Amino acid sequence: MHPIQHAKTRPDHPALIMAGSGETMTYGEMDAYANRFAQLLRANGIKRGDHFGVLMENTIHYLPLVWGAQRAGTMLVPISTRLTAPEICYIMKDAKVGLLVTTRKFDPVIAGIREQCAGVDLLIVGGEGEEDYEARLAAQPARPIPDQAPGQYMLYSSGTTGAPKGVRPAAPPTDDIEAVNPLVGLAVMGAGMPADGSMVYLSPAPLYHAAPLGWCTTAQRLGGTVVVMEKFDPVHALEAIEKYRVTDSQWVPTHFVRMLKLEPHEREGHDLSSHQRALHAAAPCPVPIKQAMIEWWGPIINEYYAGSEGIGMTLIKAEEWLTHPGSVGKAIYGTLHVCGPDGEELPAGEDGLLFFENATIPSYHNDSEKTAEAMHPEGWMTLGDIGHIDADGYLYLTDRKSHMIISGGVNIYPQEIENLLVTHDKVMDAAVIGAPCAEFGEKVVAIVQPKDMDDAGGALEAELREFLATGLSRIKMPKLFDFRPELPREANGKLYKRELRDEYERKAEQVASQA
Repeated sequence: MHPIQHAKTRPDHPALIMAGSGETMTYGEMDAYANRFAQLLRANGIKRGDHFGVLMENTIHYLPLVWGAQRAGTMLVPISTRLTAPEICYIMKDAKVGLLVTTRKFDPVIAGIREQCAGVDLLIVGGEGEEDYEARLAAQPARPIPDQAPGQYMLYSSGTTGAPKGVRPAAPPTDDIEAVNPLVGLAVMGAGMPADGSMVYLSPAPLYHAAPLGWCTTAQRLGGTVVVMEKFDPVHALEAIEKYRVTDSQWVPTHFVRMLKLEPHEREGHDLSSHQRALHAAAPCPVPIKQAMIEWWGPIINEYYAGSEGIGMTLIKAEEWLTHPGSVGKAIYGTLHVCGPDGEELPAGEDGLLFFENATIPSYHNDSEKTAEAMHPEGWMTLGDIGHIDADGYLYLTDRKSHMIISGGVNIYPQEIENLLVTHDKVMDAAVIGAPCAEFGEKVVAIVQPKDMDDAGGALEAELREFLATGLSRIKMPKLFDFRPELPREANGKLYKRELRDEYERKAEQVASQA
């Protein structure tokens, strides 16, 4: 299954719709676009195996461009849209990117990119002259390039715990650009997605992330229509499900929280009857949040656990989750192992570092040390998560190893505290970090985004302390509450805790220097 085949058999079927504008591209149009883009890469000197970058918001161009790269045997490097010019150039230099495709939305950083990444060619949607992407694309023939080969993409970590690292995939097993993709099998056999072209798939997240990119292209391999939201908004998401008769979708827990926090009149009145399957991942979902979503949408909400590294996946359907609340399911790709600090496997029920055993293991680009740190002596690889497997084989995530707080010699996992905080009616979002503490090494700090900033202050802090006290031991209770109108969270739900920790470390250093 591949869009090339759908372009031959169903050329007029919508391959892509932008949710807000309604702009549509058929499979026939996407096929021509992909061929032109492959031709454009070659015209720009990008050969098989070369790297090029994409810095682009969710637009009609993104997915067709990806399919063009898939035909050119190139390594596409998607770049986060929230990065600064120095951060973007760090990635481009690390990946040895020779070409960057971007849009006028990024004019504020393009000047810095030109200065710091001289020698990198720019193609800009809305650009001028030789940088006019659309004019250069239109000038290319719509026929396949003579040296077609399967392309890949190298995703960079978000840098939530340090400098971003590129996940370099293993080489493709074949030169057949229409070869079977493993995610297609997982989508059909695991998630139950239809293979008859009837799927209408809603993607509310940025396309430069692993999950949206992977699942959107999988939906198009299956001949479905992908509806892409330009930007997530909880009301607009519900409207899109109704308007486009969406059958399948992909979410993160913060999307659920924001939809559940809508006023009743905003949540009600939308016809969601077409919606048959809703996937979610990216972070552990608080049990009360998922229970509320299942009560609202019905038992259609399926969860998986995986990572950009592509080393394994677990899956749990709603019916199973209701009997194993909090679980992210059993492994459907790769073999799971839970290990202690000494590398020995732990018995059922004990928390440890999670590893996936798989025949295909990637590496971190230009970072053999990080690759080695992620490896078990047996050749297994970890995504850096802590969790346990119960006696029935179901996996439960505890937190990221890098997020663990050590206060007075006690290990504290922030996710437990965050999951409780976001269930409070007056809390929209929450981050819990360890801040420097002279007495205990680290102290627990809760950084909270209230639903209404007018509620921020001592009264809300007291209310939250009382709320947490019923479910937390005293050692886990935050020593400090910090109320803010927004948290540094990616649109895909990933929280930039490093920014918050760095901020508190700087504050501690300033206090120490003044003492």
